[in-house]
Amino acid sequence: VQLVESGGGLVQPGGSLRLSCAASGFTFSSYGMSWYRQAPGKERELVAAIASTGGSTNYADSVKGRFTISRDNAKSTVYLQMNSLKPEDTAVYSCRAARFLYTWHEYWGQGTQVTVSS
Repeated sequence: VQLVESGGGLVQPGGSLRLSCAASGFTFSSYGMSWYRQAPGKERELVAAIASTGGSTNYADSVKGRFTISRDNAKSTVYLQMNSLKPEDTAVYSCRAARFLYTWHEYWGQGTQVTVSS
């Protein structure tokens, strides 16, 4: 099982980035996917989530209207489009796959650094 994030980097305030998380080794289309982030000295927080079919999404209040989560089940990839980035968006962003079948099954990626700074 692998979740590999990419697309992070350094961007100026107001800029955009698109994160990708490529999955392998499990039935991607059966799992809900989400993006989390953790800034230095802070707890990890849920940024956005999308259902297995892509039919429903939810977002942290801090990113609503700026970030969009999407998925392509044919490519086993989930995306996070981040617009109007702010310095407080600086964090390590990780993707998570989760499914409840008798118990929770979850997988995590290694994370990708996003730094918003002028």
